[in-house]
Amino acid sequence: MKSLISGTAAIAAMLVLAGTALAKSHPQTSLIPQLTPHPNVWLKTLRDYPSNPKPVAGHATRRQPGPARRRPQAQHGNTLSVYEQTVKPWVLGKQGCAAARRRESGVVVLDFGKPAYEHHGYGTILFSGRFALNHKITTAMVGWSRGYGKCLPQGSDASVSLARGTSNYHPAVPSAYAAGLRWGRATVRLQQRLHRASLDWHVTSAAADDAEPAWDRHFRKTRLFIHGFRTAAGGHTLYDYGSLDGGVGSIWSARQAFYVAGGIQHTAALPEIYNGAMAQEWAELAAIARSRYHTPVRFAGVMTQGTPDCGCSLRPHQAHRALVRALASYDGPSPAVLPSGGTDIVSG
Repeated sequence: MKSLISGTAAIAAMLVLAGTALAKSHPQTSLIPQLTPHPNVWLKTLRDYPSNPKPVAGHATRRQPGPARRRPQAQHGNTLSVYEQTVKPWVLGKQGCAAARRRESGVVVLDFGKPAYEHHGYGTILFSGRFALNHKITTAMVGWSRGYGKCLPQGSDASVSLARGTSNYHPAVPSAYAAGLRWGRATVRLQQRLHRASLDWHVTSAAADDAEPAWDRHFRKTRLFIHGFRTAAGGHTLYDYGSLDGGVGSIWSARQAFYVAGGIQHTAALPEIYNGAMAQEWAELAAIARSRYHTPVRFAGVMTQGTPDCGCSLRPHQAHRALVRALASYDGPSPAVLPSGGTDIVSG
């Protein structure tokens, strides 16, 4: 409104000056009587006059704000990932708080089980056997993020890439593509909710797929799910935290395995390294990708399983060393880039 009033005043001043000039040369001529029968001329002038005119070159303008603070990058340390039994936000909030008190940074996978469709909606079958809709999963992940942010010490630069995890284990869905599409949309919605709650300084939204060749020998549903996810995910990362089940060519071809593990944009590998043999399988895939496709596998760390007294797999630091050695045995003195740290997945 202020711009409109100032614009009108400017026009009025121009008309007065013009009328004065005409009056001097033609004393019996007036601008105002000529305009009164034609109010549309005034309206057209007001429409054409910019309500927020651009500043004239050389005039002072308001100083633009400086660059926004950059969000801290996730440090690649050791984290705990979880096989989730529930989507109660307060339960996951406790998980997030515990992660903050351990000063965790890096990739955290919250595995909500295999894709499923019930009650006219897409979701997953949790590890408790219960069905959870995608939007319930999103709310649960916001709960984890609130707990993480609340329990971090003030001024902490810790941050995590929080991935909603699922698998390719016999998805019980009408369409694997539609399941992936909705998984991608939910990943975007989580980021939006993190932003609205001012939680995105320490937590970013991602997704993950425990892709196992033995569960989809023809690579059909896995490919469709990933294709659907990438259609809707807006560039958010999809981590593959699966295995290779005997290595390249045993079930999946090199092209199929590489497709999941960083061979397409916005995907990355968080490989299961439970023993030395699994490290050799992933190192072989990395060597093939570099030589055949001229693209490295994008590793985001390693995935292990269990607790110190479990004995079911290597510990994260042991798995990392095993994969580093295996990569070096194929690539020589310049192995594929492998970030430090990893994540150990346990039951929630």
